[in-house]
Amino acid sequence: MSVETKNKTYLNYVNGEWITSLSGEVKTNRNPANTDDVVGSIQLSTKDELGSAVVAAKVAQKKWRNLSGNDRGAYLFKAADILESRLEEVAKCMTREMGKTLPEAKGETARGVAILRYYAGEGLRSEGDVIPSTDPSAIMFTRRAPLGVVGVITPWNFPVAIPLWKMAPALIYGNAVVIKPAQEAAVTCAKVVECLEEAGFPKGVVNLVTGSGSVIGQALTDHPDVSGITFTGSNTVGKGIGQGCLARGAKYQLEMGGKNPVIVAKDADLNLAVDATISGAFRSTGQKCTATSRVIVEAGIYEKFKERLLAKTAEITVGNGLEENIWMGPSASEGQLNTVLHYIEKGKSEGATLLAGGNRLTGGDYDKGYFVEPTIFENVSPDMTIAQEEIFGPVIALIQVNTLEDALQVANNVEFGLSASIFTTNIGHMLSFVEDMEAGLVRVNSESAGVELQAPFGGMKQSSSHSREQGQAAKEFFTSIKTVFVK
Repeated sequence: MSVETKNKTYLNYVNGEWITSLSGEVKTNRNPANTDDVVGSIQLSTKDELGSAVVAAKVAQKKWRNLSGNDRGAYLFKAADILESRLEEVAKCMTREMGKTLPEAKGETARGVAILRYYAGEGLRSEGDVIPSTDPSAIMFTRRAPLGVVGVITPWNFPVAIPLWKMAPALIYGNAVVIKPAQEAAVTCAKVVECLEEAGFPKGVVNLVTGSGSVIGQALTDHPDVSGITFTGSNTVGKGIGQGCLARGAKYQLEMGGKNPVIVAKDADLNLAVDATISGAFRSTGQKCTATSRVIVEAGIYEKFKERLLAKTAEITVGNGLEENIWMGPSASEGQLNTVLHYIEKGKSEGATLLAGGNRLTGGDYDKGYFVEPTIFENVSPDMTIAQEEIFGPVIALIQVNTLEDALQVANNVEFGLSASIFTTNIGHMLSFVEDMEAGLVRVNSESAGVELQAPFGGMKQSSSHSREQGQAAKEFFTSIKTVFVK
């Protein structure tokens, strides 16, 4: 297939202008399925340039917050229409930049359109409550006040959906935003910001600054005029952001890692369980925070489940996500590939049995990309590294248990608590799982990876800062409650 090699440098977007960084440093992003394919370059900006974006956002936010919710929503509706008209372009860029297949990228971009429209409608929904006062001659009610300037720090695995599910609620509730996307997917994010620019958002309301987390992310965290940070990424970075925000009294929202289990009860529909396990574990090359990582199976159906899982896994086609009939793309970068291979070797060295995969794919077009086989281990004890740490790749740890009670104990025996699924036809098992599973998202007879934009999303334990994103729950982070008493 043809390779696009034109290298455009995507600039910062500050105060309504595309700005060249004074650093003069850029990072070139290449297609992880074919490193000959140059997607574009992004700037490695400076702390001072981030400061300029925050100043612009602070000035712009004062007028933006005074618009009606309906007027702010009109900008989001227009941005949704523009993104929808560019869906093919943005999705193709996403596939080229971080590797997920084109159908998945199109689905994510369509989800971005839906997110914009959902929050556009939020401008006309209720924003407070009337509360009875003990004084009969007074009226008391609540309103929502925006935070001010919100810093948005996003990962590379969902370069359209995650920026929008953070920016859209921040904007509709009257905040201005400064976004720092992950370098590995910043070209795609810049294309999303182009849609917001074309929608006519006032200057300074939306700002984009690219660069390293250690410079731009840290500067956002430390800036005294940034009232809140919303972050999705690793636990290590997230905890550092939380500590920095706490030290200066800023609000923070952290969505971090997962080690998500699927429990397969002995009364499960095995075909449904196998299909959902493969989808949850291997789509997007396992690079989802809600991806299935551990599969905990009752002993009575373990061998049947394993046989069907291996047969279905053998059917997976791996390759360039732009090509037809490719089911799984590459790891998003060489570093991510090496991380996955490290964990595979760790599984072997700790005594797990490799049933399928486990190798980097080589030869032909594979040599130009970062491809790894879908991988399945069995004889995994719950305390092994591959059963405890987030891998962020297409690796399944099969764990056999005797009872549902054992399965729940194993499922909860990790530091994370993001998502979890059970496959069962027994209503009692369903209810026990819903009650006892320590996760922010629990799903019954459905894969662990799946979030609906109108529903709250977030984790328990070390998976989050215990706030929730998406749906109307987003209002809790992006606003503060103001109680009004009128006599």
